[in-house]
Amino acid sequence: MPGELTIGDFSRVTFLSVKTLRYYHRAGLLEPADVDPATGYRRYTCAQIPIAQVIRRLRDLDMPLDDIGNVLSESDQTARSQLIAAHLARLEDALIETQRAVASLRDLLEHPAPSEAIEHRRVPATPAAAITSTVDVGDLAVWYQGAIGEIVATLSAQDIVASGPPGGVYAKGLFADEHGDATLFLPVIGEVQPVGRVRPMSIPGAELAVITHSGSHGDLDRSYGALATYVSEHALAVDGLLRESYLVGPHDTDDESAWKTEIGWPIFETRPNRNDQYE
Repeated sequence: MPGELTIGDFSRVTFLSVKTLRYYHRAGLLEPADVDPATGYRRYTCAQIPIAQVIRRLRDLDMPLDDIGNVLSESDQTARSQLIAAHLARLEDALIETQRAVASLRDLLEHPAPSEAIEHRRVPATPAAAITSTVDVGDLAVWYQGAIGEIVATLSAQDIVASGPPGGVYAKGLFADEHGDATLFLPVIGEVQPVGRVRPMSIPGAELAVITHSGSHGDLDRSYGALATYVSEHALAVDGLLRESYLVGPHDTDDESAWKTEIGWPIFETRPNRNDQYE
């Protein structure tokens, strides 16, 4: 067969190791042009070099083998380009997440402790429209988006006005066990009729130590850490549900730097002035 290359020569010209070429053969991604039935020796053709070069570059971009196979088997150039573009978009999203993580780590190293003040606050019982679900902690963001949309749509259909920003009440097990109960609510003026997952609820009153977190929810652990440290040193913690109030959040803007989240930790108030602030 003209233009044949041994697996060793094909490896040298494509910069793919013999081990990798054997693996691609087993995976059905790049099969040799010929395999000697007696010896098992693999031979390739020069016409396969461009295919190997494409595979190598797509692997350099961390494209999964199945996706590479789909690209190679797609005869329509437009569809092939769309498959590659979709992977590049995923890479760009991953790069944004990496950049965000790097910035967060740098800020943590340069500013170990959040500078936000912590205050004691008594909040009254609040009538609300709410959705309660048992969720995995990794699914909270997606669950939040669906729940807030459903609550807002229900209130709009019933001509009920929200009396404050959305809030969340979370069982401690949600964080400790990565699975637990979460409630998202909107305080309301008026009587909510149950529709779908939305139910009327009275959010219980509580005494709380409160910190305001500015920025991405990916850094909420820093404010939670500062709040927990404060409570352990300066307040009497009690069993109760952790609370968040989304003063500015994903429902308002995609700009995460503009988000503001109040976090409340249940305490037993012993100070005469509950609204004092502490650094």
